[in-house]
Amino acid sequence: MPHTAPIRTHRKPRRNAPKTVLRAGVAGGVLSTIAVAGAAGTATAEPVTETIEMPTLSADLSTTVAQSAQATQQIALTMQTRAQLQTQENAAVKDAATAAKKSKAEAEARAKAEAKKKAEQAARAKAAEAARASRSTVRTELASDSSPSTSSSSASSTATGSAAAIVSYVEARIGDAYVMGSTGPNAFDCSGLVQAAYRTVGVDLPRVSQDQSTAGTQVSLSNVQPGDILYWGSAGSAYHVAIYVGDGKFVGAQNPSSGVVEHDLSYDQPTGAVRVL
Repeated sequence: MPHTAPIRTHRKPRRNAPKTVLRAGVAGGVLSTIAVAGAAGTATAEPVTETIEMPTLSADLSTTVAQSAQATQQIALTMQTRAQLQTQENAAVKDAATAAKKSKAEAEARAKAEAKKKAEQAARAKAAEAARASRSTVRTELASDSSPSTSSSSASSTATGSAAAIVSYVEARIGDAYVMGSTGPNAFDCSGLVQAAYRTVGVDLPRVSQDQSTAGTQVSLSNVQPGDILYWGSAGSAYHVAIYVGDGKFVGAQNPSSGVVEHDLSYDQPTGAVRVL
């Protein structure tokens, strides 16, 4: 048979199996083998009765593989991003819960402190009211035990008008605290008590002892009357003041340890007196 004789082919029907990608080396090796066999054949060689169909690389398959790899990478990136967002969200929720718990604790602490403060204020007010009621009861009992014919009657019975109002005010303050610079209603210094007492009858006195000791007409201690201002020191430079309440007694905001008290004139003899009314 001449070398140029046509080779009969019996092509087998294509199968529907999926195409596979062959490596370039394998395909080249098979083609080389066929070429060598054709060159070395003789006239007596058996005719080729079957051909081998070589799978070919498909451009569509390559594109599909590339797209699949890209999609896989995108899915992995998306999952990573979601994981990071979930971590951040969990941290934010935890921080918010911690902050809320702290705020609640602080609010409860403030509420307890405020409630305690109000309870203490209420207790102090109740104690002060009870003390005033007790003093009022004692004064009433003492007044009822006094003889009306006695020349040394109580200050309340001898004082009248504005003087009586001033005496009643300072007597009601007996037992209140002494606080430097205070003018009431539950704590006073000496001049603060005198100023507050006169203010009840519409008289606005100077604030300090020095000025109060010259705020009216100077009177002798032998002629002093209920409602007069007693002072210690010299007029114009007094260091302490009080209110004369009659019966040889005075009421004044004495000092931090005593508070507002009533004493006989003999307890601490004043220097002079001023009559304002």
